[in-house]
Amino acid sequence: MKRINTARRIIYLADALVVGVSLFILLGIIGYTQPMVIAPMDEYSTSNTSVLFSFSKADVILIDDNLEFTSPTRIYAKDNLVINLKPGKYYWKVEGVFPSEIRTLLIKANVDLRLRQTDGAYEVINGGNTRLNVKVYDNEQEIERRTLDVGNSVNASGTKFIGGQDE
Repeated sequence: MKRINTARRIIYLADALVVGVSLFILLGIIGYTQPMVIAPMDEYSTSNTSVLFSFSKADVILIDDNLEFTSPTRIYAKDNLVINLKPGKYYWKVEGVFPSEIRTLLIKANVDLRLRQTDGAYEVINGGNTRLNVKVYDNEQEIERRTLDVGNSVNASGTKFIGGQDE
């Protein structure tokens, strides 16, 4: 009877060893296939609209303006990729065999209205990263309204120019 109990213990120990080793190997495989997200860091904030996404063990970047990812932009890529984004708050993650954690990214609006004097007028330039509404005044009277996309310019005559972010 003592031999049977010893044999059962040995079988139970062997079974436990096989289960333990199998779990260890399985956890190692899962850890190896988990995407590694390098950049940008979580809660990264910038006014630069070109953002470098750096990751490994994934082939899809999901970017959305809501945490539930109800209407994500899917971008297929390997490793590093620079993406141009408009000002706003974004949630993003990468997907491979498994999805990564969700990170947030804030692109701050940069309003930059520039004037260059030309012959009797001004070249009004949007040097920021967001679309601008520009009001042109002659003294205190508004005489014109223009909308300028990023990097665009118009010629205008006036004494005062006020630009604000297009909502």
